[in-house]
Amino acid sequence: MSDKQRTLAKEVSLNGKGLHSGIDVTVTFKPAPANHGYKFCRTDLPGSPVIDALADNVTETSRGTTLVQGEASVATIEHVLAAFAGMRIDNALIDINGPEAPIMGGSSRMFVEAIKEAGIVELKEERNYWVIREKVTFSDEEHGVDLIIYPDDHFSAHVLIDYNSKILGNQYAILDQIDDFEKEIAGNRTFVFFHELEPLFRMGLIKGGDLENAVVILEREVEQEEIDRIARMFNKPGITEHHAGVLNSTKLRSPNEPARHKLLDLIGDLALVGQPIRGKVVATRPGHYANTRLARLIRQQIKRQATKKEIPLLDTTKPALMDIQQIKKLLPHRFPFLMVDRILELTESYIIGIKNTTYNEAFFQGHFEAEHVFPGVFLIETMAQVGGILVLNSVDEPEKYSTYFLKVDRMKFKNKVIPGDTIVVRCDLTEPIRRSIVIMYAQAFVGEKLVAEGELTAQVIKNK
Repeated sequence: MSDKQRTLAKEVSLNGKGLHSGIDVTVTFKPAPANHGYKFCRTDLPGSPVIDALADNVTETSRGTTLVQGEASVATIEHVLAAFAGMRIDNALIDINGPEAPIMGGSSRMFVEAIKEAGIVELKEERNYWVIREKVTFSDEEHGVDLIIYPDDHFSAHVLIDYNSKILGNQYAILDQIDDFEKEIAGNRTFVFFHELEPLFRMGLIKGGDLENAVVILEREVEQEEIDRIARMFNKPGITEHHAGVLNSTKLRSPNEPARHKLLDLIGDLALVGQPIRGKVVATRPGHYANTRLARLIRQQIKRQATKKEIPLLDTTKPALMDIQQIKKLLPHRFPFLMVDRILELTESYIIGIKNTTYNEAFFQGHFEAEHVFPGVFLIETMAQVGGILVLNSVDEPEKYSTYFLKVDRMKFKNKVIPGDTIVVRCDLTEPIRRSIVIMYAQAFVGEKLVAEGELTAQVIKNK
């Protein structure tokens, strides 16, 4: 198998309706250069804005995956991305003249056929794999959802679904090699339970749905009158037969078609990592929310790795970007709890600040008497205050806002901090600020030694 990046040989277009919007849409797949990745271009909007197909831009996952970047959005993109990832296409520009990708039969088959029609070409650059070196987990115990990706030398996926349904039952699907995607996974259609159809329709969704692009699961016997009523909603009158709980007159394409489709969705959503993965995914009851959360966790690994390559060394000859007087205008903390002395660098996405430690700080007298150590809780607070300045710098009239801790994740302490050390803190936004929620990856250094690192979540609240 070649490890060169790949793209399309020429453009190719498809037309169809959006599953939920019902809007007629044309989507055009275009070649793209190396390291371009997947990008959607909303050609129907002023300026033809481009949306990066990255987990950072996911905003909605209830009945498909939606991306938003700036003022532009694109919905139900998982089947398109699954086709590109499954065919090992690394780079493509996807022009679309509507808010939602067309459903095109409810699977990735037509998108795969379009890719094959366009042709595939290799580029000179090597494929940039993200190799899983330690397991990554997303779990939702309340809903029985568990997604784990383990280290491996190639990508594979195992999916188990369980809907407590006598008709659907437990189903299992496996993809051992990505090259089997076209044959084993691409043609498996999305599915919906009969009892969900009317509520979804009343919510203004599935306007483009019909019995040709979805498998409808009928869990219990229903009067023909009820079937006729629902069929008329979708302009499909005359449905008179169903078998084995499947409303469609067409047969399932495989006995475990629903599980295979969930695997298809998983591949499409994990394409939002932004680069191909080497790892084994084991997914129990996956869905778009869990899939994209796992993709975000992997992206955070990627960002942390990139940040670690840039150890912020302290340059004492460089003037401070913010001194203590300027810091006090942003942060409400005062003696003895103001933990930032200077800000060295500040951009829209990261900040570097310092905290000087001295023996005169009161907590050193009791922590510990024989060998004084800077308390870990204060080290976290130092990182949080530096991050708070990054956040407050992004709002108008920052003096009217405060940032409050919500969560600390995966915090690790690597080395001691002792009196006389200068702590250099770097905080990077790991995803855009949404609904006043901020997620940052923070690292603290003394010289070239990493002393602590972890993820901080906070909320920006206007002062009363």
